[in-house]
Amino acid sequence: MSRCQLWIDQRPIQAPLGTTLLQAIRKAQIPLPTLCHLEGLSPVAACRLCLVEVEGEPRPLPACITSVSEGLRVQTNSQRLQEMRLTLTELLFTEGNHVCAVCVANGHCELQDLAVQVGMDHSRLPYRYPDRSVDLSHRQFGLDHNRCILCTRCVRVCAEVEGASVWDVGWRGERCQIIAGLAEPWGSVDACTNCGKCVEVCPTGALFRKGEGCEEKQDDPARLTALMQARLRREQP
Repeated sequence: MSRCQLWIDQRPIQAPLGTTLLQAIRKAQIPLPTLCHLEGLSPVAACRLCLVEVEGEPRPLPACITSVSEGLRVQTNSQRLQEMRLTLTELLFTEGNHVCAVCVANGHCELQDLAVQVGMDHSRLPYRYPDRSVDLSHRQFGLDHNRCILCTRCVRVCAEVEGASVWDVGWRGERCQIIAGLAEPWGSVDACTNCGKCVEVCPTGALFRKGEGCEEKQDDPARLTALMQARLRREQP
């Protein structure tokens, strides 16, 4: 496979052509926050947390969908990028209703971890306190729209790994939310196979198993890795 050389944070990096900046950055073990990205799922650049500065480009680019090329010079952690990530994190917290103290994912939440990573100890932005619903119609699982950050991991894992396509994104603007079927109660969507993959990949407490209490939701990284590896093997020629 052809390779190219680029510079990431002044470090020379060799990367295969056809791969992304995020893959090169992760291979070089350079920390870069993400929320919507999950290895094995198609990249969508929804969270914008992986923005990097590329020399010659007028604005930061999302590393998860930007391809490597010969001679690129990339900055991953400039003062400008740090401020942008802090603001993005504040926006994620203030646009929803993230009450960590009573959340099933408290202590096991990627959004919580991100806040620590970017140094957010309070929000400089006003909280919106939107009126959002909770869907408990499924016999095993629940969906709390108050905690959803629209990363679309659930949409992609259901379509690309399970092949059921239960989830989608509905409406626009501030009304935008994850929907099951044609905006139906989750429990009434016959396409759902009850596999729980959407719950496993959710980075917050938006999707959860019924009966879980505060701090009880935990990811199973080994299971997720196995699911994604199986999908990648199927796609190999």
